[in-house]
Amino acid sequence: MLKAAVTMMKQKKYIIASFIFFGIFLAIFFILDYLNGGYPKMYQDYGAYLVIINIAMNVIMAGTSAFMMSLSTVYQKVSGREGKGTIFSHFAIFFGMMTYGCTSCVVAFFATIGITLSVAILPLAGLPYKIIAFVLVIIGALWLVLEVHRGKCKLPKRAQSISPDDTP
Repeated sequence: MLKAAVTMMKQKKYIIASFIFFGIFLAIFFILDYLNGGYPKMYQDYGAYLVIINIAMNVIMAGTSAFMMSLSTVYQKVSGREGKGTIFSHFAIFFGMMTYGCTSCVVAFFATIGITLSVAILPLAGLPYKIIAFVLVIIGALWLVLEVHRGKCKLPKRAQSISPDDTP
């Protein structure tokens, strides 16, 4: 089933959708970095290596999330159900918003559920938390690929015909 899904993903409409998903996810990850202080502050405080790592992780996570969305769309079309692995990309984005987001928004959100902390003091401009989000996206991608690999088509089963030799 995985080979059929990957072959189907090579169609023009799925390639276009993948690029759109990639752009949306990349924009989300760059916005989250911007809300965490931005790349100039990262460069000033920690050096170029942290900026490069953050941008590389953004591109990898956006590409992986776009692949997952496209694969999930194809899988849903072929099997009639959506893959459960895509939920990890949603967790990663939500986790990113909670850790990299606007400090006043995040602190207010956590305060409503009884947690008071300052997100502005995250080490390495939130890199450990981005690594957790990265791991969530990778786990989701692997889960989805495994699910599609083990998946079944929604084609109806043919009724078995009884041959004259099968009668008692």
